[in-house]
Amino acid sequence: MIFDSICRRGVRARRPAAALPLPALPILTGAALLLLAPSAAWAAVGDETQFVLNSFSFLIWGALVMWMCAGFTMLESGSVRTKNASVICLKNIGLYSIAGLMFYFIGYNIMYVGVPEGGWFGSLTLFYGTTADEVTLLTGEDAAAKAAASAAVIETGKATMSDWFFQMVFVATTASIVSGTLAERVKLWSFFAFITVLTAIVYPVVGAWTWGGGWLAEMGFKDFAGSTIVHSTGGWAALAGAIVVGARKGKFRPDGTVRSTPPSNVPAVTLGVFILWLGWFGFNGGSQLALGGAADAVALSNILANTNLAAAAGVMAAIALSRPLLGRVDLLASLNGAIGGLVSITAAPDIAEHYWAVIIGGVGGAIVILGMKLLERLKIDDVVGAVPAHLFAGIWGTLAVSIAGGGNLLVQLIGIAAIGAFVFAASWAIWTLLKVTVGVRIAPTAEDLGQDVAELGIEAYPEFVVIPEHDD
Repeated sequence: MIFDSICRRGVRARRPAAALPLPALPILTGAALLLLAPSAAWAAVGDETQFVLNSFSFLIWGALVMWMCAGFTMLESGSVRTKNASVICLKNIGLYSIAGLMFYFIGYNIMYVGVPEGGWFGSLTLFYGTTADEVTLLTGEDAAAKAAASAAVIETGKATMSDWFFQMVFVATTASIVSGTLAERVKLWSFFAFITVLTAIVYPVVGAWTWGGGWLAEMGFKDFAGSTIVHSTGGWAALAGAIVVGARKGKFRPDGTVRSTPPSNVPAVTLGVFILWLGWFGFNGGSQLALGGAADAVALSNILANTNLAAAAGVMAAIALSRPLLGRVDLLASLNGAIGGLVSITAAPDIAEHYWAVIIGGVGGAIVILGMKLLERLKIDDVVGAVPAHLFAGIWGTLAVSIAGGGNLLVQLIGIAAIGAFVFAASWAIWTLLKVTVGVRIAPTAEDLGQDVAELGIEAYPEFVVIPEHDD
C-alpha cells in the first residue's frame, strides 16, 4: 500500500509504506510480534503502525502548538498595563475559538481540498470532517465492509481529523500575533471580526499557494514550518492593523519622543516566552509530518535541536545589542530575541549543519532589536514587538533557506513579496472597512480607564485602584 502521493503540506512526497522500517515498539510487544506474526503479515502490521504513529504524533504535536496560545496570553497580558489584562485574556481564548470554527467551516477546504496544481485556492464548500471509510470503521456492523474500510483508512497514512487538528492550531498562531500588536486600543468585536476573515480566507489562501500545492509550491518556494506562511502572515496583518487603528493615546509625544509604557507583569511575560519556546518544538517538529522510521527520528532530533539553538542564539544576540541600541540591557527585548530566533529557524529547522541554526537565530534576534527601533522612528505602535519578531524575522528566516536549506533566492523573494502584498493589502482593506462602518478604536475615555472596566466590567487585578493616566 502507498500513502498519499503528496503529504498534506505539499512539500515532500511520502514514501511507500512497505519500504519504511517498522518503528521501534516496546520490548515485550516486539518479542510477541517476532514469535507470533508470520513474515507475510509484516507489511500489514507496518502499515497500521505507521498510521497510528502518524496520527498520534499529529495530535501530540498539535496539542503543543495549541499550548502556544497560553504563551501568547501570558506574554501579552503581562506586557500591557493592568487595566487591559482581562481583555487580552478574552481576546486570546476568543481568537483560538474563532480560528478553530472558521478552519472547520471553510478554511481547511480553501487551503487543501481540491487546490489545482499551481493554482490559487481550493474548494469553497463548507465543512470538513471524518471520511466515509472512517465512519464505517467506527460504526459499521458488516465485518467485510469494516475490513475494507480499515484497509482504505490505513492507506491514507493518518486519521483525517488528526491532520485537520494539527493544521488548525497553526491558524490560531497567526491570529495570536495580531492580538499583541493592537493591544490596549482596538475594539473587541472589531478585532474578532477581523480574525474571522483572517482565519477563514486570508491565511487559507496563503496556505493554498504553498503547503496546499498551489503556484508558489509549483515554483519551488520553501518554508518548512511557516516563517512566512504563518509568522509573516500574522505580522503583515498586525502591521496593517497598527497603521489603520493608530498608536495608543500619548504613546508618541508631539516632540517625537516615545512615552514609556512598561509591562505590568515581567514574570508573566517571561513565562509566556518559555511556553512559546516549548510549543515551538511541536510547531517545527510536527512539521516533519511523519513518524515512521530511523530517517524521521533523526530528522526530528535535528529539528528540535536546531529550534533550541536558534532561540538561544536569538536571546544572546538581543542581550548583546540591547545596551548599545537601547541604552540598557533590556529584558523584554531579550525575550523577543528568543522569539525572533525561533521564527527565523522555522523556515528550515531540518538542516543538518547545526551551526547554521546558531547563525540564523542570532541574526533573527538582532533583527528584532533593530526592528523595534525602526517602528518607533516610524511612530508605529506595536505593544509587544510582534511585527519585528514575527514579520521581520520571518522574512529573514525565509531568505536564509537560500543559504542553508537549499532554496532558490529568487523564488524565496517572490514568495515573500507575493504573500506580503496580498496579506497586507487584504488586511488593510478589512481594517479600513471596519473603521468606516463599526469603528476599530475604543473611545478616549475607555482608553484612559482601560478596556477591562470599559468593555468587560471586570479587572484582572481588582485590589489595584485604576487611576486615569495623563500625558507626561
